Formats: sequence, C-alpha cells, structure tokens
Amino acid sequence: MSKRILVCDDSMLMRKIVADALVEDGWEVVGEAGNGAQAAEMYQELKPDAVTMDIVMPEYDGIHGLEVIMKFDPNAVVVMVSAISKTELISDAIRKGAQDFIVKPFLPELLQETMTRIINAHSVNAS
Repeated sequence: MSKRILVCDDSMLMRKIVADALVEDGWEVVGEAGNGAQAAEMYQELKPDAVTMDIVMPEYDGIHGLEVIMKFDPNAVVVMVSAISKTELISDAIRKGAQDFIVKPFLPELLQETMTRIINAHSVNAS
C-alpha cells in the first residue's frame, strides 16, 4: 500500500514536525505547501495518498484549500492539523470532507495512528 503524503502548514517548523513523524511511520513526503492555495495546486500535480492541512494560513486558509481539493478529488484523504480547536471549525472541516482533526501540539504517535487508521480504512473502501 502506497503512503505518499502532502504536508500543508504555514510554519516550516510544523511541516518538519509532521513530516518527520510520518516518515518515521513509513510515509513518503512528496510535497510541502505553505498555504491552502499551494496545497490545492500541489495536490492536483502530485496526487498524494493523503494530505495534512493546517487551518490558519495566509492567502487560502486550510478550509478553503480543503474545499478546492475535494472538488478536484471527492475521494481525497485530508486530515486537518491545527491549534484552533473550535467545535464549529472542526465540524465545518469534517462537513467539507476532512477525515479527521488533530489538535496541535500533538504526540507523533497520535498523528501516526490517525493517518494509518484513515489510510487503511480508505484503501479498504476504495477496493
């Protein structure tokens, strides 16, 4: 099973933390984006198996990036990773297609377990 990920966060440090945790768990980071617009563009170009997406970013925020990705690929696997844990934002992201929501700061194991669970469920449903 392929495990190619696009990491989207406006913080270079957070992209590294997310990428390092996922690489340790067998993922291949195929791209990094600094905002939702870059993420949407890179998603269409790279066609990763999954995306981690921050919410608060310049230009396109993560919710807008999620919407664009889901319009391009309704089966996209997107997990929101954000310090913003407002219930309405989480609900909005899930309603718009995100598979899960992880609140920063997080333990690497939580990110790894969440991504593995979601990609496994997605590959079973896609079969």
